[in-house]
Formats: sequence, structure tokens, C-alpha cells
Amino acid sequence: MSTFNNSVQLLYGNVLLPDGLEQDGVLAIGGDSILYAGPVSGLPESIRNAAGETLKQPDGYIIPGFIDIHVHGGNGEDFMDASQEVLDKITSFHSSQGTTAMLATTMTAPKAAIDRVLKEVNAYRQQAMPYTRLEGVHLEGPFISPKWPGAQNPVHIVPANIDWLEEWEAAYPGLIRQVTLAPEREGALEAIAWLSQHGIVAALGHTDATYEEVETAAEAGLSHGVHTFNAMTGLHHRKPGVVGAMLSDDRISCEIIADGIHVHPAGIKILTRTKQDGNLIMITDAMSAAGMPDGEYTIGDLPVIVENGIATLRDNRSSLAGSTLTMIKGFQLLTQTIGLSIEETSKIASLNPARKIGIDRQTGSLEQGKRADVLLLNSELELRGVWIQGQRKH
Repeated sequence: MSTFNNSVQLLYGNVLLPDGLEQDGVLAIGGDSILYAGPVSGLPESIRNAAGETLKQPDGYIIPGFIDIHVHGGNGEDFMDASQEVLDKITSFHSSQGTTAMLATTMTAPKAAIDRVLKEVNAYRQQAMPYTRLEGVHLEGPFISPKWPGAQNPVHIVPANIDWLEEWEAAYPGLIRQVTLAPEREGALEAIAWLSQHGIVAALGHTDATYEEVETAAEAGLSHGVHTFNAMTGLHHRKPGVVGAMLSDDRISCEIIADGIHVHPAGIKILTRTKQDGNLIMITDAMSAAGMPDGEYTIGDLPVIVENGIATLRDNRSSLAGSTLTMIKGFQLLTQTIGLSIEETSKIASLNPARKIGIDRQTGSLEQGKRADVLLLNSELELRGVWIQGQRKH
């Protein structure tokens, strides 16, 4: 890892600004912040004169760092085994793939196991984080449906419990950013209302809900759905189900695992054409095998087999068990296979997730005063540089 400590870094190329690509653009980084982002002609002379490091890639792209709000691990490690060493290993790998901020995502597990993850992530956030920033925690379960466990261990599924949520929020204020639950289950509507009142994203997933039950949950404050199309009731023309509600209700943002495995490219195209108002978010749902060779792994406490980069449960090979996707690979698929523009894909991978978890004033776009979470891509959309809070990491 190399880190540049010069007073000002200047990156020249096609700079992605909030209103589009600036082809003759420059981004100036000072300390941990963006000093300037715009056309070269508008760069203040004082900033130009303070430059200590200059990089030019005229046919490349300078875009915001990726933000992954649904990721279970990588580099051989799982967030459920959180320790400083484990968190360093996970975040160092994902930073090398362009992720500059993420939510540590848990599994359906006993309360004591979730307690421990929250404690470890909270402690990690109190110090300088050397790689991808952990912006908080996403609890995926344990308040889900036993009919759609996916790669979650059904033994640990329980009804929604507001007492647990209150205890966690009191112990670690603001740490939990998102909770995924099944809205049709006992106590779920009350939990959704509580989450909404406390500024925590209430998301549906691993759910057997009907269309009508999702709409009722949206009235209570549900605003998001995880890994769209997977582990939920599908779309039927007379029974729209969870998928129908997610596609048709603008109050609900949708996640997409853009690996071409969890969702067929045609399904991804349908989703991108349906959710166009800032309510589509790319995720990896990556598990510990991300960045590792094929072999045997675990997700939570369940054994997993990875073959040709595809993770499935060892005891149910038809059940996908997270992914080995990285954000840069998802970015490439959405642009090169699905046909989205760089501007569209960047919003799905950076700005939209930042807005969803309430960090868009700090990051998610290239604007003066925001954190210098920046990626440099070449013309083939391959990573050529990663900056997190102004420090070059890769």
C-alpha cells in the first residue's frame, strides 16, 4: 500500500460531477477533502501552485468511491467473526476493489453473536480505520421468514423484537443503519415503525409477504428491499407479491446483486428501467470467499462450497450463499453488459447508497468539501487508483 502525503493532489481526466462528466476535468485533493472538482479552466491558481502530486489519465474516469451497504465479508473472513484483525482483512480487500465505505452486514444468528459483532464494529469505528470505512452495521435478520431462509440458518430465526433493537441502539447510538426483516411476521410492523422513527432503514428480505402486506409495511415506514428477486415471493400477474410491490412502489428502494448470477441480465434491465428516481442500489452481498480461490467456506455458521466463483450452501447446492462479487465487477457489468451510462451506474453504486444510509453530505459524489473518496479508472473501466479520505490506498 502506498500513501501520498503531499499538500495537494491533482487528478486529471474525465471527472464525474453531479451534473455529468467533465471531459477536460480535474479533481484536487487536500488533506481528507475535495478542494475542487470541475473543468481544468476553473482550477484556482492557488490550488494549482500547491500541487505536490499530479496524475493524468485523459482517457480515464475519475468517479466517487463505491459504497456497499450489503456485504458479509471477503478475503477469507466473515463479519460474524469480527475482531480488529478480521475487520482489517475484510476492509483491505474491498478497498482494493474500489469500495470506500460499507456496512458490516450480519447474519441470522443468536442474539449473543450479534451483540459481539456490534461491540467489535463499534470499537473499530472509534479509531482511525486504515482501509474502507465501516459506516455502521446492517442487520440481515434474525427477524426473517423461515419459509425463505436462503443462506441464513433457520434455527436462529425469531420474531421481530423491539426490546433488542432498543438495547442495541442505547448501547451503540447510530451504529445500526439498516435492519432487514420479513414484514409479514409477528411484531414486524411495530418494529418497522420503531426503525423509521429512529432513522434506521427498515428493509424487507427473506420474506413470504404478499403484495398487500408489503404495502401495509410501506405505510408503517418500510423503505427498502434487499437483493431484489432473491429470497422473496415473485411476480405473478394476479399476485404481484414482494417483487411486484418493490418494482411498483416508489417508496421502496431496491438492491441489485449485479453479478449476472443472482439475477439474469434481463431481470437487471427490467429493474434499472423501473427504478430510476434514485431508488436503485448496487450491492455485492459478498461473503468470505470474495477475493479467494474456489473451495470450502462458511457464511455465518453454515458451510458453503464455491465453484467457478459461485457460492452455494454445501447441504443445498440449489441455494446461493451470498456472492464473490466486488463492486468494481458489478460496476463493469452494469455499464458494459446492461448498457447503463457511467453516470447512471455511479449513482447506483455511490450516491444512491450514500443517500439511503444518510452519509451523502460527506461522500457519494465528487463535490468541494466532501470526503475525498475517489476512484481512478482507465478507459476499460479497470481500477487504476483508490483514495479514501484523501489517502491513496491502491
